[in-house]
Amino acid sequence: MSNVSPSKSVQWLQLELESGGTSLLLLDCRSHELYESSHIQTAINMAMTGLMLRRFKKGNVPIRTIVPSHEDKDNFLRRCETDTVVLYDECTADWQECEDSASVLVLLLQKLWEDGCKAYYLEGNLRISSDCSDGESDREPSSATESEESPIPRNQPAFPVQILPYLYLGCEKDSSNLDVLGQYNIKYILNVTSNLPNVFEHEGFKYKQIPISDHWSQNVSQFFPDAIAFIEEARSKQCGILVHCLAGISRSVTVTVAYLMQKLNLSLNDAYDFVKRKKSNISPNFNFMGQLLDFERELGLNSPCDNRSTSKEQLFFTTPTNHNVFQLDTLEST
Repeated sequence: MSNVSPSKSVQWLQLELESGGTSLLLLDCRSHELYESSHIQTAINMAMTGLMLRRFKKGNVPIRTIVPSHEDKDNFLRRCETDTVVLYDECTADWQECEDSASVLVLLLQKLWEDGCKAYYLEGNLRISSDCSDGESDREPSSATESEESPIPRNQPAFPVQILPYLYLGCEKDSSNLDVLGQYNIKYILNVTSNLPNVFEHEGFKYKQIPISDHWSQNVSQFFPDAIAFIEEARSKQCGILVHCLAGISRSVTVTVAYLMQKLNLSLNDAYDFVKRKKSNISPNFNFMGQLLDFERELGLNSPCDNRSTSKEQLFFTTPTNHNVFQLDTLEST
């Protein structure tokens, strides 16, 4: 395909849509956040987490698993081999420049070709204006290689994100806001940094500090047992707990995902996606992800487990990536 321009123009797309576009299958390869702010009607969002992208690149994940909803999945499977498939994102402008890249669009396009689909990318990329978008994306998979010390994106909430009823994920700003801590009944604070102060240590808050930096050389997994025990202590006291680092993107996310894996018996992929649905800009560095993979093996977790038996005393939820049922016991009832 290197000598072919497998593209369609924006003008072509506009004419197709104006004529009804009944034989057109649109795949939006931008982040969830950009898709939610505005997208072409009928387009299916194909955003992937960093973990999913790496698995897809290795050939371990079929395209259908990326499609978010059952309705969209059925629509995709029914039409991908017969309709004209057009993929678009916000940055792919020229095929010669992007052919060797590992973007979601390029990987999906190559896979669709392998499957014999009539697939094209939208030439010149697509920028959809929206009154509710501030124009800043959440830096999807490629940001996993970047340091967490980058500025906090403006489109993230200015308060900690609730992962479970007692478990909050946040940043430095959250940890130093007494009003916010009081609002969410947060009495325990897990500080996953080596240099941020425990601001309210002498004001009735209980702290634990994990002294690591967001660097590939750091061994965060050695602290998982103590961190998980600390979170459990907060739950047993019926108090909220804030897990934070500097930006709330890498270190604190790694610890939070480890907690969900152990306490909810979730695979790494499901725990990661569970957190990402709550906070879209998470991006643990690759070394931390490797340690989480080792932790998954240590826990004996595979891909999502079988459905559990039910009873009146048990609580359940389904993950975004599948419809298996996971027992919560009393974790979400405190």
